[in-house]
Amino acid sequence: MRWMPSLTIWDFVLILVVSTQATILAYVYEPKWKALILLLPFPFTIATLAVGTGVDITGVVGLVLLIIFTHGVRLLHYRVKVPIIPSIVISAGVYCGLGTLLAAVLPRTELAFWVAAALVFLLGLTLYRVVPHRVEPGNRSLLPVYVKLPIIAVVISLLIVLKAQMQGFITVFPMVGVISAYEGRRSLWTISREIPVLTFTLLPMMCVVRLAQSSLGLPAALALGWVVNLGMLILVTRARWARDERQVLARAAADA
Repeated sequence: MRWMPSLTIWDFVLILVVSTQATILAYVYEPKWKALILLLPFPFTIATLAVGTGVDITGVVGLVLLIIFTHGVRLLHYRVKVPIIPSIVISAGVYCGLGTLLAAVLPRTELAFWVAAALVFLLGLTLYRVVPHRVEPGNRSLLPVYVKLPIIAVVISLLIVLKAQMQGFITVFPMVGVISAYEGRRSLWTISREIPVLTFTLLPMMCVVRLAQSSLGLPAALALGWVVNLGMLILVTRARWARDERQVLARAAADA
């Protein structure tokens, strides 16, 4: 059928890797550790190889849609009181719709890529600085692994159908985020607050891959990007957790 995508080995690897990452995240209790696992760029890496066209502006702009998704779920569930599953479905639908439309019109020039990268970085920096830390309850999935893993695999399989239409937007689609939003429904503030951190970790990785993919090839460029990503993730996470601890102590002192 014309609408069915041609599957590659990377599509099957994507299903396996993302399902495993999402399952591990579901059984972690602490919100900050859930958020950290969410930031690991396994889905981006495998999805980029599955799409096969390299890193371009769609992945960068996709970070904005990812922020919209996470805050959309939070606002629908907490403010509008929509049940968590419809909140996730609506927000994911908005991501897919906007991604499909933008993939058809965004320019693919070098200038457009770097201007978009700069603007997204400024957006992430602003959100990082203005959104405060909140102490939220943890949560651990009660479903057994043999039930949860197939469910996650089916969700990811359905996303692969949209690969051709969404192009690079599929590489930052919240594949793990869809599951983490459900499992972390009691700590959506913590999860959504972590997404702007991707502008300090995943965005530099995208820039490195963009610079290196034509000369080194996409797999080697992604490996180099991982080095940059993990280095930034360690630095940002340590600084973020230290800052959150200071905020908690300051509020405790003010309440005493």
